[in-house]
Amino acid sequence: MLMTFWSSKKILITGGAGFFGSQVVNQLLEKGVLKENVRIPRSREIDLRKWENCRSVVKECDIVIHLAAKVGGIGYNQNYPAQLFYDNAIMGIQMIEAARQEEVDKCVVVGTICAYPKFTPVPFREENLWNGYPEETNAPYGLAKKMLLVQSQAYRQQYGFNSIYLLPVNLYGPGDNFDPESSHVIPALIKKFTDAKTDGKPEVEVWGTGSASREFLYVDDAARGIILATERYNKPDPANLGAGMEITIRDLVDLIQELTGYDGDIRWDAAKPDGQPKRSLDVSRAEKEFGFKAKMPFREGLQRTIEWYRKYSGDIDSMGRTGDHC
Repeated sequence: MLMTFWSSKKILITGGAGFFGSQVVNQLLEKGVLKENVRIPRSREIDLRKWENCRSVVKECDIVIHLAAKVGGIGYNQNYPAQLFYDNAIMGIQMIEAARQEEVDKCVVVGTICAYPKFTPVPFREENLWNGYPEETNAPYGLAKKMLLVQSQAYRQQYGFNSIYLLPVNLYGPGDNFDPESSHVIPALIKKFTDAKTDGKPEVEVWGTGSASREFLYVDDAARGIILATERYNKPDPANLGAGMEITIRDLVDLIQELTGYDGDIRWDAAKPDGQPKRSLDVSRAEKEFGFKAKMPFREGLQRTIEWYRKYSGDIDSMGRTGDHC
């Protein structure tokens, strides 16, 4: 897409200082977007759960990319379901409404794969999004984000507001959240195996049975997908963003064990939940509608993430996590 799409546009990116958002910002700057035209509200300074803050950050913006989210793995979702529901719902609802009131040209809303029903046929197709209730451990989070699709479509119907909704699969990559309390499966496993190797631990414990499957998208690919959709996609239908692959958690554990060089034992705690049984996306709509296709091979992406963690683990341990994940 020619630079003319972005020329002189003022862009608000909520969550733009976090793991995912920072990659979107970097790629926009690489495309020639001026740094002063990118607005990034930091959660420690601006609470987007407050209406007046949403109105304030949106003023004079042409495009809103709403990435901000309160997120976590299975354990975090079990411990804080109410907080995850409220924070994600209220932030998104108010940001879309503020964007509409300020007559923003386009609003890009990033949802979650957790919005899909628990027993969705694989690969997940967008038309199956409403055919059941989400997996229980992450349903409050998934449903809060899913309501933003309803809002997006309703606003397009009533107001002619150009709001699109994207469904990225589980992301991973350098700069991910490695905080044990709230990290997702890949950074959690990388931390466990790398630390166990460093500390000489004879055993690593892993939640569940390993039978569940997941799909993972490298963060640079996901950011490219967001930018392509912003440039080219203007329809009410949700669009999946994924890599078009599937791996069981057991195979993922074996691969991370191999790549980290850990030679101890693995103990599976089957009393802990597996989460959604299967998760893999049909990514044909994104390729057809806005030309997105993932590029990063999964093994290489994992290796890069492991190398990043090894390099910066001391800084992560001192801070708890990296970046701004809300």
